[in-house]
Amino acid sequence: MEASPFDFQRFIDGWVREVIDFDPQIFPAEPRFGDFQCNGIFPHAKKSGIPPRQLGEQILKALQASNNANLFDLSLAGAGFINFQIATPAIEGWLEKYASEKDFSEATRDLAGKIIVVDYSCPNTAKQMHVGHLRSMVIGDAIARLFKLFGAEVIRDNHLGDWGTQFGILLMQLRKEKISWENLSPDETIECLEGIYRRGVQETQISEDAMNQARAELVALQNGDPERISRWKWINTVSYASFQEIYDLVGVKFDHVLGESFYRDRINGICDELCQYGIAEKDNGALVVFHRDHPHFQRQPFIIRKRDGASNYASTDLATVLYRQEKWHCDEIIYVTDSRQRDHFQQLFLTVERWFAARNCALPGLRHIWFGTVCGEDGKAIKTRSGEPIRLKTLFAEAIHRAAGIVASKDPSLTAADQAHISQAVGVGAIKYGDLLQNRTSDYIFSWDKMLSLEGNTAPYLQYAVARIYAIFRRANINPNMMEKFHKIKLLEPQEIALARKLLFYPCVLRQALADLRPHFICTYIYELAGIFSSFYSSTKVLGADPLILFSRLSLCARTLTVLRSGLNLLGIEILEKM
Repeated sequence: MEASPFDFQRFIDGWVREVIDFDPQIFPAEPRFGDFQCNGIFPHAKKSGIPPRQLGEQILKALQASNNANLFDLSLAGAGFINFQIATPAIEGWLEKYASEKDFSEATRDLAGKIIVVDYSCPNTAKQMHVGHLRSMVIGDAIARLFKLFGAEVIRDNHLGDWGTQFGILLMQLRKEKISWENLSPDETIECLEGIYRRGVQETQISEDAMNQARAELVALQNGDPERISRWKWINTVSYASFQEIYDLVGVKFDHVLGESFYRDRINGICDELCQYGIAEKDNGALVVFHRDHPHFQRQPFIIRKRDGASNYASTDLATVLYRQEKWHCDEIIYVTDSRQRDHFQQLFLTVERWFAARNCALPGLRHIWFGTVCGEDGKAIKTRSGEPIRLKTLFAEAIHRAAGIVASKDPSLTAADQAHISQAVGVGAIKYGDLLQNRTSDYIFSWDKMLSLEGNTAPYLQYAVARIYAIFRRANINPNMMEKFHKIKLLEPQEIALARKLLFYPCVLRQALADLRPHFICTYIYELAGIFSSFYSSTKVLGADPLILFSRLSLCARTLTVLRSGLNLLGIEILEKM
């Protein structure tokens, strides 16, 4: 066993397993009992017929006799719970060893050598990004950052919807309307295209002839008609310029932008292959896959080619999985979309499993990370007063505007440039954090007042907590990064011990967030950490303390700053040194 474990929960689990032959079930404990608790004694006692208290006593004696006992205060409670309280010297040793984000990065290498594709954002071209695109973008980005921390090679892929049904309707309606585009900005062009699309949808809803024209336009496009391809390219170029403004604003980046169209030349071959393997079959003129042994999908076909010969999401998604496996040799593919696509991805994964088994090729792990809806105060999907989805550009502009009012009122002495920078960081951070704070599988109510508050679990509160620690070091005339080299930490007061103890739980939170791919665990932790730091700083003398105590406590402040920065960086929230 290592002398200063990075993750005490994992360390205790391994340590207990050295003296028992069953799952110890190590979990964080209620503070009044200790830091961690062994709960696996009870199910094992029931199987073995040994009273749990007696079994607990045996295990406790074996642990107390081992070399690692000096790291903990061990106790037996109740009917057989073993409690582990990390000893103060062990806490001091941890703080001295794990002083920087680099130390964290070197200690979290669980996924080193793994290649993981994260498929997120993925808007449809010819449309502006709206609030419905928020969650995939920010959750996907946070998940990619988390995988990166744990040592994986992460491939961020923005799989644009640029080859689907909307283009048939759009191309049909563009033939009917003559519009001058020369003087329009990308956003104005996209807004105009959205209007054309809406009118096209209305036409197809009242006219079968219009619907047939739209289908014919899509088939012609997918068959490579030069005129339609030219218009399609122009629409996609303008669309992505509009998307990129949002990505630049929120600090989201991609390694690849490979839309559905990238795979169009591969689809016919894949459909033929699925037929050869007996996986796909004709049904009412369409090419489909049935999963007749699945209780939910026995009669629900997975359509991979429409009756008119056009491809769809299923066919391009199949081609995408194969490309990623052959080109990138990925170990896992993570899809970050809303809950409405759960059936689609279940059918996709079932189809891929059968297909790859028939091909006798490696199957990457496939996971659908789904999320709930952003709701208005009425509990329904948030929209404008006219019933339209709120555009992301409008949403972030409003957040920055509201943040500017708060920033100006807090510190009127800021320069215009500083005020603009801080307002953008606070406004954008508030929207992103407000989303990531929620359990991703839950719907949540959007609230400007809660998101932008300097109190409570919000990005502005946490950004202010970080800025406050930077201010401490400015008053001390010390660079906080220099404290990484100061390793003599002595914990004397209850509040500093409580703060140090909270810091030790960061690795547990990281692994919990990784296991479930739920960033809200990180949000909850760093909020609690900021609150404990505030109590520590209010009750414990730092800058006025004796020199040795001063540097020890400044080191504790620096360690807190490191963890807060690390957590906010994982969430994609900008760090502010002044606020």
